[in-house]
Amino acid sequence: MTMKAKISSLLLLSGASIFAASAQEPIKPNVIVILIDDAGYADFGFMGSKDLKTPNIDKLATQGAILTDGHVAATVSGPSRACLISGRYGHRFGYECNPDNEKSGLPLSEETIGDIFQRNGYTTGAIGKWHLGSKDNQHPNQRGFDFFFGMKSGGRDYFYDTSRSDRPGRNENILRNNKQDKFDGYLTDAFTHEAIQFMQGTTSPFMLYLAYNAVHTPMQATREDLALFKGHPRQKLAAMTHALDRGVGELMAYLKESNKLENTLIFFLSDNGGATINNSSNDPLKGFKGNKFEGGHRVPFLVVWDGKIAPNTTFNGLSSSLDIYTTALDAAGISTKDAKNKLDGVSLLPYLVDGKNGDPHKILFWRKMHTKAARYNDYTIIMTQGVDTVLYDLKSDLAQFNDISSDNPKLLKKMIKSIDKWEEGCIKPLWIENGWSKTTDGIHRRLMDNSVKVAKDLRKPRK
Repeated sequence: MTMKAKISSLLLLSGASIFAASAQEPIKPNVIVILIDDAGYADFGFMGSKDLKTPNIDKLATQGAILTDGHVAATVSGPSRACLISGRYGHRFGYECNPDNEKSGLPLSEETIGDIFQRNGYTTGAIGKWHLGSKDNQHPNQRGFDFFFGMKSGGRDYFYDTSRSDRPGRNENILRNNKQDKFDGYLTDAFTHEAIQFMQGTTSPFMLYLAYNAVHTPMQATREDLALFKGHPRQKLAAMTHALDRGVGELMAYLKESNKLENTLIFFLSDNGGATINNSSNDPLKGFKGNKFEGGHRVPFLVVWDGKIAPNTTFNGLSSSLDIYTTALDAAGISTKDAKNKLDGVSLLPYLVDGKNGDPHKILFWRKMHTKAARYNDYTIIMTQGVDTVLYDLKSDLAQFNDISSDNPKLLKKMIKSIDKWEEGCIKPLWIENGWSKTTDGIHRRLMDNSVKVAKDLRKPRK
């Protein structure tokens, strides 16, 4: 070959290499959803807590956006998770109540966030609490997750105990994929360590659903963590929150040390408002887990993507856990048209990355058995069959103390019509929780007449 021919050949090869490099798809981001359990709205430093110490979670909050008007789509665990993991209102497929037997769970008609990411080349993992069905065909490994470490049930002990949660055959058992497994030490720490090992073991981009059961009951913590909060009025909650915060710190340290942080989209939120029995605080909101007041569904909510979402950002638009699915798809360059079902969420990236103003949602809905609710602009309506219908202006009355329904009949009628229209796309619950309505109807009555605002008020005598 002549020198001229060699040069021409090298130029052709060089050009082909450049073309191949330019034709390569952009590196897909990793996605982590950190879902915690029954956490109070005010129980983190970045949300104003003075007595619970959460330095690592607070640091995470400074690295991205705090969604001040972020909500979950249901106010109890199972339905909330079903909405998040499907990107759809659970009411569209009958998942309105917590699973109550072996037959209830996420219908096979629904595609999970794991399914679609797995189909698009991601390594997928689910670690922690599942609570979306206990049948074999509802196991996380059958619902889009390559790896699972956790329990099928909605709760369990935080320590390994063969006389209780770890008896063979129980849904509280810790499973590694399909086999019962043991763990050492404290469960929150075990979930953290498994999450890090999962990330260490992946070469392709990963999607991790990390569902801590903290700070759900039983109120159990290590002796060492309890000792840090000796004399604290909320000692057990403080210690459990400390362990959770420690875990988030370890996760973030791993991402930074492995140079994965910049290419990882992170969501952090609670599955519903603080519960009545774990000493959590939803201040200044009215209500708590299980009801349709703000304290039941407005939650601590963070979105972090280093280099994409500006640090120390506060986003005030009306947003939902439904948006996690769609936002993650957008970040990964996966079209929503690739989803099996029509999604109810919207991508938050135009707002959090591109600076778009306004509300991602004009209206949001909630329903569980006798109670329905909707949020439209600054207004929220709550309707409990056989009890009352109330309307609040959250802009001037975040505590939901002043019912303005009688002064705004046109708005009230409009919002009721909106709920009716939304329900046309819903079905009846596939199962119900027996006894739930009697309990929660009474609680909604007391919230509506202002005799109850927070969980401890339930112990007061009825008016």
